[in-house]
Order: sequence, then structure tokens, then C-alpha cells
Amino acid sequence: MSSPAVGSVDAPAMPEDFSYRLQASTLRGSVTVPGAKNSALKLLTASLLTDQLIVLQNYPAQLLDAKLHVEMLERLGKRCTLDGDCLQISENGSPVPELTWSKRSIRNTLLMLGALTARHGHAAVPLPGGCKLGDRKFDLHVMVLEKLGATVTEKDGQLMATAGNGLVGTDIELPLRSTGATENAILCGTLASRTTRIWNPHIRPEILDLIAMLRKMGAEIEVHGQEHIAVAGRPGGLGGAVHEVVADNLEAITWLIAATITGGDLTIRNFPASDLEVPLIHLRESGAKYFRMGDEVIVRDGRCYPVDISTGPFPGINSDMQPLFAAFGACARGESRIVDLRFPGRYAYAQEFRQLGVACEIRDNLLIINGGRRLTGTTVRATDLRAGIALVLLGLVAGGETIVEDAWQVERGYSNFVQRLRSLGAQIEYRDAG
Repeated sequence: MSSPAVGSVDAPAMPEDFSYRLQASTLRGSVTVPGAKNSALKLLTASLLTDQLIVLQNYPAQLLDAKLHVEMLERLGKRCTLDGDCLQISENGSPVPELTWSKRSIRNTLLMLGALTARHGHAAVPLPGGCKLGDRKFDLHVMVLEKLGATVTEKDGQLMATAGNGLVGTDIELPLRSTGATENAILCGTLASRTTRIWNPHIRPEILDLIAMLRKMGAEIEVHGQEHIAVAGRPGGLGGAVHEVVADNLEAITWLIAATITGGDLTIRNFPASDLEVPLIHLRESGAKYFRMGDEVIVRDGRCYPVDISTGPFPGINSDMQPLFAAFGACARGESRIVDLRFPGRYAYAQEFRQLGVACEIRDNLLIINGGRRLTGTTVRATDLRAGIALVLLGLVAGGETIVEDAWQVERGYSNFVQRLRSLGAQIEYRDAG
């Protein structure tokens, strides 16, 4: 897979060896929201269900996790050709069901395990990596595969599944609305014999995008709201498809918050407003000012007032968004309160916030922020992707210089990030961690 240059900004060659150096800046100009990371990775995995051509348009090619996933597909026998924001995935000879991998892993390997098992009857992948968000296990993924007739084992850092007679559709009742488990059940169900019904699924934009592409590939999937999803299996296989990746709602809300806290004037193109109704209501009531014009949102003249939110299933505020709301609250005079109901204790970034001068404390599963204080730049560390972008947001308003270490975490989910921030007037550059 080719990797287009990052304009005039020299991106480091390795993903784990750089930091950001930035100073207070006001964002002005326009930015376009690319395809969603949380959709693109699932669509890449879906390509494992077929030997036919898959074409992904509006594909976020520069994301570190996307690059890693493409390398994994190529290791499994796929051929991936990139032309701008269009990725073509074909099959290069006989594919293999076992992924031998020594580089950084990503959590999406759990979905790859399901797709490979559905197609081949057995598979092996590295144990998942990605963000460590509290006690984030993979027991629900194992449950899905076992419900469908597979035997799952773990050995020497590998997760293995075997279904000698193929996967067999059944009823799967999820104990909680898990995005990943819902996706895995859908992927597995497409090639299983009989019908798979997924009860208590998590219906959100990225899952609907996955379903849309699978339908183009020939899958028969019915969505019955938040009650259940029915997947009529097609053991004979699926076909190819051309599909446009849905816009990244998490990146869209990031730019809106960035413009508001810096007092900027920003036009955000390809803004998926229909996927962000609840978060937008909270931001509007908390001082953000934005104007919608078709698929564009113009942000200007806003102020930050305290926020009081809890995360929840779509259409509520996604857990990935809460560090962004925490940064917004840090810039608001008064008390903001955040509760994460999906990943209790997902506040590792609070200690990094304190380094910048944010007054905050954790009581049980409640994060309390007393915002409005002057922030001072210092060295902080991105503990995960969304925590990293939240620290960048605060670095754009803090006095002096802010260094964000482990900045590779940010570029797992934000493509051409430094180049695009610079184009909006931000004072940011790469800093070699060595």
C-alpha cells in the first residue's frame, strides 16, 4: 500500500517515536471530515468474507491503524491498491486463515478472527491491542463465536477458533450493547448456515455502514431497531462491492470543539450532523455556536459553559467522545461532571489534564472538572487515542509550549493531522522523541 506524503510536514517514519510540540492558537479556515476510522477498519475486515473485488471510497488512508490493518490483509493474501482516497482490495492467490504478526496489534483482530472463521472454518490471530480502556476484555467476542458453534482457545499470544462443520446461525443475546460483539456477530452470521439473530445489539452509524456494504456484497440483513438484527446466512459466499466510507462523526465533533475553545472561525465540510444529534444538543446548550448549511457546519462566536454528561448507546454520547467533552469543560468557568457508563474509570487522562493546570478529581465513576483556570503548557502523554486528542485541544489554549508524547496514538485515528492543523493556523510541529 502506497503512502502519500504529508505535504510540507515531515511525518516520522515510525509510529511510536514522536511527540507534538504546540502553542496556543486560534483555528480559522475550513476542514473536510474524512471517512470514519471506526467504520473503515470494519469494512477492511469484511473484505475477508469474499474473494471478489472490494472498492472503498472516501477511505482514510493515512490513519496508522488503517495502514496496519492493510498490512495484515496483505499478510493474509489480499492485494491492496491505493489511489488517493480510493482503496481496491483483491485476492492474491489462495488466502490463509492464520495471521502471523509481530508488529503492534489492534483490537480489530477480534473481528478478523470472526470473519476468517466464517470463511475458512478455522482461524488464528494475535491477541487484540489498541486502546486500553479500563477492563476491556474480549469475552463477548468469544461468546459470539462459541454460540455459532466454534471452539475458541488462547495460546502463545494467539487467539484461535475452530468450527469443523462451519458456523451455524442461532440466537445471540448480548448482555450489553457492545459495538464490537454486534459487528462480529454480523460478520460471522453472513456466511453461517441458517439465520443468526442478534438481540440487544448496538445500532450506531458505523454498524449501519458495515451492514450497508455487506448488503451490497449480497448479505441478507434486517435491522429491527435496537431490539435485534437478523442475518440470513449465505454459506456459498459473498460478492464484491463498491462502497463509500461514512464520515467520521468523532472527528467532526473534535473540530467543532476545537473551534469553540480557541475562539475560532471554522467551516467543517462533510459534517455528519444526523449522527451527532444528542452531542450537538449538549454542545449548543453549553455555549457552542454553529450554523448548518447543507453538509457544512460553520462554527464561530461560541463560548464554553460547563457540561454535565453521561455516555450511553447511540444516539447518546459515545464513550470515545467524553475526553473531548472533558477538554471543553476544562475551558468553561464552573463545574463540569462526566460519567462514563460504558467504560467505568476511563479517566486516565485526568492526571495529564492536571499537569496542564486543570482542576479535576474522580469520585467513584464521576469525573468532576472545575474549569476556567489558566492552563500552562508542559509535557504530557497520550494514554490512548481520544485522550491524546483531548490533550492537543488543551495545548491549543494553554500558555507557553505543550509537548504531547506518544502522539502516534492520535494519528491512529486522525489522518494528516499536523498538516491540517497547520492549515488552520495552529502552531504545531513534530518533535522526535529520541
